[in-house]
Amino acid sequence: MAGFQAALIGQRQRLHIQHGPIDLVIDADGPGRRALFERATGAAMPVLSTLADELDGLRAPYVAGRRFNGPVACRMQSVCRIAGDSFVTPMAAVAGSVADHVLAAMLDDEAARDSSRISVNNGGDIAFWTADGATTRALIAGLPTATLTLTGPTCWRGMASSGWDGRSHSLGIADSVTVLADSAALADIAATLIANDVDLPGHPMITRHPAHQLDPASDLAGRMVTTGVPALADDEIAAALAAGCVTATRMMQLGGIAGAVLVLQDRIETVGLVASLLADADRPDNMGPDKFRGNCHA
Repeated sequence: MAGFQAALIGQRQRLHIQHGPIDLVIDADGPGRRALFERATGAAMPVLSTLADELDGLRAPYVAGRRFNGPVACRMQSVCRIAGDSFVTPMAAVAGSVADHVLAAMLDDEAARDSSRISVNNGGDIAFWTADGATTRALIAGLPTATLTLTGPTCWRGMASSGWDGRSHSLGIADSVTVLADSAALADIAATLIANDVDLPGHPMITRHPAHQLDPASDLAGRMVTTGVPALADDEIAAALAAGCVTATRMMQLGGIAGAVLVLQDRIETVGLVASLLADADRPDNMGPDKFRGNCHA
């Protein structure tokens, strides 16, 4: 496992922090940018070791009331409540929770008062902050020409994506599910659960394998994860997406979720405030540079 590394990268000189599976790209503006980067580095440095101390509990199925000590582990446990009766482990929120933890540390620094936007991208799961009148733009996974634009101040501070062929294993068949939420941790676990439910259980041509055969350390253990999805009929795609939309709608009703974009084999479904983003598009390659402007004052 790689040791802790931090360096400035690219023309924009963003901060890149890498420590084992943690892979952060951090950006901020304003005269206190360097101080914010130092704050981020200090916050990120102990994360991996503190998570390792509680890893067994984090890999176990979620149980309400279970207590953790580390701040990131506590975030992971807290957002699991949105799963309801569905299976999930706190590990489903690890990437977003790390991003939230680092962002919170940066916002606690006095230098943040002179910034208009701060972002912490942990392998595609993003925690961000946007000042009054400033804008934050992000791409929707699987839809490279769709731009989501948020104008601050906004309570929506997290975006995350999940899918069967992504970094983590999925129980479903979605190419991608992207969620906008009030935190990256909540977006992370919501995207995972919605993507799990975009599915056609028992379909003979969808290939699945026990998670532990693909990764002995997987928190999914012997659960069957998707490893291949054939070309599907239109009615099959519609049925799978409809199941995911039911889950996304339920989560919105619970609160904390702005909406979701679900993609399966060139078909797009939207739920919630992001519905207008793709209103005129049927296929990703027909997407125009439409933008969604969302404000939610906390």
